[in-house]
Amino acid sequence: MPAQDASTPVSVSFIAGGVAGGVEAIATYPFEFAKTRVQLRNQSGAASSKNPFLVVSQVLRNEGYRALYKGCSTLVVGSIAKDGVRFLAFDSIKKAFADPDTGAMSPLRNLLAGMCTGVVASTFAVTPTERIKTALIDDARTAKRFHSSSHAVRLIYQEHGFMGMYHGYAGTTLKQAGATAFRMGTYNILKDFEKSRDIDQTTITNFANGAVAGLVTTYATQPFDTIKTRSQSAKGASTVDAFRSILTDEGLRGFWRGTTMRLGRTIFSGGILFTVYEEVAGLLNPLLR
Repeated sequence: MPAQDASTPVSVSFIAGGVAGGVEAIATYPFEFAKTRVQLRNQSGAASSKNPFLVVSQVLRNEGYRALYKGCSTLVVGSIAKDGVRFLAFDSIKKAFADPDTGAMSPLRNLLAGMCTGVVASTFAVTPTERIKTALIDDARTAKRFHSSSHAVRLIYQEHGFMGMYHGYAGTTLKQAGATAFRMGTYNILKDFEKSRDIDQTTITNFANGAVAGLVTTYATQPFDTIKTRSQSAKGASTVDAFRSILTDEGLRGFWRGTTMRLGRTIFSGGILFTVYEEVAGLLNPLLR
């Protein structure tokens, strides 16, 4: 785990990760909103505008500033849970992947630990909250049936049952496994390299490492994110149906729709996430050990 040693309490991992996730979600949500709108179909069945900046300007002009944060509260709650679980799980899982003799983590071991962490996070936090967030964004531009996050949960449960909250689970889990593997793996690989070269771990270094990790993560996992978004629209769709609709609408290039806005978000979010985590963990460690 970043900036941690074996004596770091699990409570520090969970609290620092949750705080970092909440701050990151609020700060970067407009990027997430635009990316999601770009990936969704419009009512006629055709894909929406490919220009995420045009999407933002149209939303501001036609729906107002508040519409740009539709579904934000759900994402914030989900991010607090997701990153709390993710940092906690990674800290625990990486111990199982560490070299039994030296305790060291090779790049491959870092990636595998991150992948397992992504599956845990998707199952217990990410899929349900992403389903609600995406449904709220989609519904706001179409039927406008959902009055709030809690109302969306009730309607989805009434119409689709408990499993309706897990539409897009396969795509979300693939995305989370890949994203966590690349994000956590890349970040820790960079930190290990810097420590071997006696490079000071400052706030700027942490932010830069997180930004690079976000860049790598975006290009490696964008197709899974696009499939996940289509699966979790207001009406919901299976992973196979989402895959087919993207391929039919735009071909292979369609799987990388929304990359520009997601790239903007993940570069900043990676920097924010790890920087806030390091700072909060540094404050809590002396108090909770």
